[in-house]
Amino acid sequence: MMDSWPGLRRLSGCLAVLLWASLLLGCAGASRPPIADSAPPVVAPEVIQDAVPYPAPIMPAGNSSPYTVLGKSYDVMHSAQGYREEGIASWYGLKFHGRKTANGERFNSYLATAAHKTLPIPTWLRVTNLANNKQIIVKVNDRGPFHGDRLIDLSYGAALKLGFAEKGTAPVRLEAIEVPGMSDLRPHAVGIYLQIGAFARQLSAQTVRDQAAVVVNAPVTIERAENGGKTVYRVRVGPLQSEPAREQVRRQLQVAGLL
Repeated sequence: MMDSWPGLRRLSGCLAVLLWASLLLGCAGASRPPIADSAPPVVAPEVIQDAVPYPAPIMPAGNSSPYTVLGKSYDVMHSAQGYREEGIASWYGLKFHGRKTANGERFNSYLATAAHKTLPIPTWLRVTNLANNKQIIVKVNDRGPFHGDRLIDLSYGAALKLGFAEKGTAPVRLEAIEVPGMSDLRPHAVGIYLQIGAFARQLSAQTVRDQAAVVVNAPVTIERAENGGKTVYRVRVGPLQSEPAREQVRRQLQVAGLL
């Protein structure tokens, strides 16, 4: 009996390995459902700090306008000055933790950041939970939310600070924060464009681009986008430094019969 134990142990080990391998193969062959978002480990709300506003230009990353998501187009605002709006806030967490946001920053579930569909990036907002009057200052560095009637997606940490992380949504007021020195940077924003047209055929877009390039003294580019499951080619003039500059380009294109 004593001599049979080593053999029994080896047999048990082999069976365990075979069982583990079969489980791995079974998992590999099965289709995996989408990963749902979830909350990171809970921390004390006091740990979450307000975002600190600072003068920053509107850079190309995250500010392409117009842009299309799920067949719907959005135009990015040229300025957040005077912005104030009320609506429903939701939050996002571990599903996106560590991933790049629209402007290339890494999302951190515990930092006071947010996603908005049309505010320029970056924008700093004072967010007030209208259900309990709790407030936090966040930095908009991402795009969304693109489902339901949500106005803004906050980081899990911001939602925790506002007292609605467990509930999931809350009525909020958003107010843009004016940053000293920001007005000196925003006129040099690169998000001011004039769209000439959108075409199903790339050759048509190239023809219009070549014609417009002779008329205006500004870059004329083609942007490939998806709209309702179809590929479109948008011809745009820009970046332009101001609204008057865009109006001048518009008049030039109208005279040339391109608008």
